[in-house]
Amino acid sequence: MDLLRRKEGCEGRLLVLAVVFWWCLGSVSCFGQNLDSEFTFLLQAGRSECFFQTAIKNGTMEVEYQVIAGAGMDVDFTIISPEGIHLIFESRRSDGVHVVEPTVEGDYEICFDNSFSRFSEKMVFFEIIIEGQGGDVGGDEEWLGVEEPDGSLLEYKLEDIRESMDSLHRRLERSRQMQTVLRAFEARDRNLLEDNLWRVSFWSCACVLVMLCVALTQVYTVRKLFDDKRRVCT
Repeated sequence: MDLLRRKEGCEGRLLVLAVVFWWCLGSVSCFGQNLDSEFTFLLQAGRSECFFQTAIKNGTMEVEYQVIAGAGMDVDFTIISPEGIHLIFESRRSDGVHVVEPTVEGDYEICFDNSFSRFSEKMVFFEIIIEGQGGDVGGDEEWLGVEEPDGSLLEYKLEDIRESMDSLHRRLERSRQMQTVLRAFEARDRNLLEDNLWRVSFWSCACVLVMLCVALTQVYTVRKLFDDKRRVCT
């Protein structure tokens, strides 16, 4: 009788573990679609480029940009609301971070302007992070279809597991965003180093040529001073 009870208890535990395992696999799909985006593009001289990002009311939209290549390393930056209101405007900046709390649902316009430069093109990197109602992952409505197992059989509840998974997902997403920004900084620094290396090499060669010309001129001048072409009569 005791052996039969032990066998039924083991089968019950295995059944509960199997249910939890399949629930964890299914909960992966409960994360919402990632609305964050990043882009690197070439902004031609004398032109402007605009991008549109959909945002939901009472959410949060964070925009970070930086110029990673190009003479001057600066652009004009503007964020325009769906109503045509200029929320943010910056002139001749190389980088910036701005957080916008949309009060109107719709498409927000993000513009980069290089019209003040006639000859120099710019390489621009920007990243958009959406948070709030439109960008939070693992919303409550996405977990409504997941049934919570019997609390008397397990020590962990659905709420604890959900919070842990959401926290882990947010931290991993933030780590990915920071790595992307650091790569952009690295690209900008590398471009600056390469540009400075070209300038140093060019002016070094120019100085060497000037020194050679000066040396040849001095030798020629000294020889001309001691070159006596007068005839001596004997």
